[in-house]
Amino acid sequence: MSRAFVNEELTAAQADQPVERQISAQPNYVTPQGLSELQAKVAFLQTRHNQQSALGDQADPQQLADIERDLRYFNQRLQSAQVVPQATSRSKVQIGSRVIFADEHGTEQCVQLVGEDQADVAKGLINWGSPLGRALLGTQLGDEVLWQRPAGDQLIEVIRIDPA
Repeated sequence: MSRAFVNEELTAAQADQPVERQISAQPNYVTPQGLSELQAKVAFLQTRHNQQSALGDQADPQQLADIERDLRYFNQRLQSAQVVPQATSRSKVQIGSRVIFADEHGTEQCVQLVGEDQADVAKGLINWGSPLGRALLGTQLGDEVLWQRPAGDQLIEVIRIDPA
């Protein structure tokens, strides 16, 4: 291609724009706590945006673009949020339930099923749409289910279900 057809200014401007965050295709179910966290995240980002905008020409354009991208994403997530009722069952796993399960070796794990934006594996908060979340959702106390993992399928047993 001839260099005559390349708009270098446009190419340089596009390189500075952050890549948009992808919106999940699954329903945006959130716990009441997850909704509060989304609202807090939007408020935080709006404050940061206002602070950067107030700097005028001294604002970092890359940082401002990143904040605007995140603000678009979290505003959209907040608008699409479908709050699920507080989990109350001790016999059936729901979004919001805290679940203790054991694997084939008797090793126990405790997780809580939450919405996508609230998920944090290090804290035991598992996205309801993840392979583990899908395996557990709707199960009952004592059920054995197949957890289809990338590392290989594993049979797990639901030992305890606590409302959040």
